[in-house]
Amino acid sequence: MPSRSNLFSAAFAKSGSGWTGAEVELGEAEIADDLGDAVQEALGLNGDELALLCVEVEDEWFAVIRYEGELDPRVFISDAHAVQNDTLGEIFADLAGAAVVVEKDAPDLGIRPVGDLELLADFGLSAEELLELSMEEGVLPADILSIIAERLGFADELDRVR
Repeated sequence: MPSRSNLFSAAFAKSGSGWTGAEVELGEAEIADDLGDAVQEALGLNGDELALLCVEVEDEWFAVIRYEGELDPRVFISDAHAVQNDTLGEIFADLAGAAVVVEKDAPDLGIRPVGDLELLADFGLSAEELLELSMEEGVLPADILSIIAERLGFADELDRVR
């Protein structure tokens, strides 16, 4: 299991004046609700705002969770294989509806993105582009999150909290 020192997580809320970001502490997260609570606390939200939780674990994987009012969270994980044996990753996989199955003899099929590929489409980042970014060889999760932040307009906030 990756140590939490290799984890970066930040949340970003969209308002009329742009994006606001804050680093989010996920070290104590045990269930999916803990993630949403941490986002609300870090950003001081009342629950109606649009917020994105961006997480990267070392050079292994990244995830984006979209919170919007009372709607169920929408989740994208860059690699379902990489979240195996990671308690935080298993919470994300559960939210994404992706079973994390550890098979010792299973072939490594490479990167396997899972979850809601359309969660950023209304911001101009299509499912195809999100898949393409996730599967590009040699590009680190941190770099992909930076590209996503640039496309959505919160790159300055990401840089500030990083």
